[in-house]
Amino acid sequence: MDSLIVQLGVALAIGLLVGLERGWQERDAPAHSRTAGIRTFGIAGLLGGIIAALAEALNAISVLIAGFLAFAGIFAWYKAREAAHDEDFSVTTVIAGLAVFALGALCVAGDFRVAAAGGTALATLLASREILHGLLKRLTWIELRSALVLAVMTAIILPLLPNRTFDPWEGFNPREIWLLTVLMASISFAGYVAVRVLGNARGLIVSALAGAVVSSTAVTLSLARTASASNNSLSLSGAASLAAMVSILRVCLVVLILAPGVTAFIALPALAAALTFGVCGAIALAIPGQKPESPGATRNPFELMPLLIFALLFAFASTASAALALQFKEQGLLASSAIAGAFDVDASVLSALRLAKHSISIETIGQAVLTALMANAIGRLCLAMSAGPVKFWLPLAGMTLTAATAGYCTMRFL
Repeated sequence: MDSLIVQLGVALAIGLLVGLERGWQERDAPAHSRTAGIRTFGIAGLLGGIIAALAEALNAISVLIAGFLAFAGIFAWYKAREAAHDEDFSVTTVIAGLAVFALGALCVAGDFRVAAAGGTALATLLASREILHGLLKRLTWIELRSALVLAVMTAIILPLLPNRTFDPWEGFNPREIWLLTVLMASISFAGYVAVRVLGNARGLIVSALAGAVVSSTAVTLSLARTASASNNSLSLSGAASLAAMVSILRVCLVVLILAPGVTAFIALPALAAALTFGVCGAIALAIPGQKPESPGATRNPFELMPLLIFALLFAFASTASAALALQFKEQGLLASSAIAGAFDVDASVLSALRLAKHSISIETIGQAVLTALMANAIGRLCLAMSAGPVKFWLPLAGMTLTAATAGYCTMRFL
């Protein structure tokens, strides 16, 4: 009996929570002009719990089904009259009412904690109307296509891929490689969304920081090209330094997610280098007379061709790293990390982390990750030297050397 009272109380609370949101949305409407408000939704949740309790007591699921259909018919009929009067075609309130009744029934017939979580999520979703509609208006076809690509990659392609290795070094596992490719693209897409929400027009710093979550190499190359026709090369170098900082922090996040044990080894050296990049970039941007300029739009990380190229590069790097690590142990892994990291730090780091399940020590994998970060910094600097003027890449070279020294000294000290 005590348990049933708690369950019915939760059912009532769910209805009141959703009714509070619905009532607030329609708080300016005249009294008795709306089908459902805070009291009606509260009663709907409680009614769902009561009917579910009766169904259990009578051992007849038909009671719950009939009660739900009767409630749905009555609620929809009243809402239809209101909609005809207001010329309103929204069905949100009807769906919310049915969901409240179902969640109330779930409190008794199932797990009331799950129902409470569902009710909270429902109220939050209803309250997010303006935010969601605003985002929808800013959504482009390319971004919608990206969401569809992500859905296909995870729900269709991933389950079809074999979950076993196909090479003697146990480095090429199609499902694992594809899963990590989706993970990296999703993390990068978060940065792309940040750029779209904040807008490139907010300046160089926002664009460089958010763009670096997608690709610090692309941001550096864009800044180098901009510097060729700009008088603000030092500010652009500072932005490239901030992009390098974000790149290191992104790698640390990936390592923390996939191999927490490696994080303890790389955290302090990587954070020392990231902090140095951040301080150097902030100083360069703070020098009087420097006017930030946006480096341009950020590439969508779910563009199909770059994504496939990354997957192929990752597969090659994983196989080569496993083969070299098996043949030459630690030296082979460090060499492959340096080579792959110069082109793509993400592929190199993921390849090294995948070897954690083999006989490679955590310290060696951590060294491989740091080597990939260093190689990628050198690769970015080489691109800057080839695409930008001396006044851009020379300060960036100084910042890179300072950050590398800080990271190396921290590692040696530890």
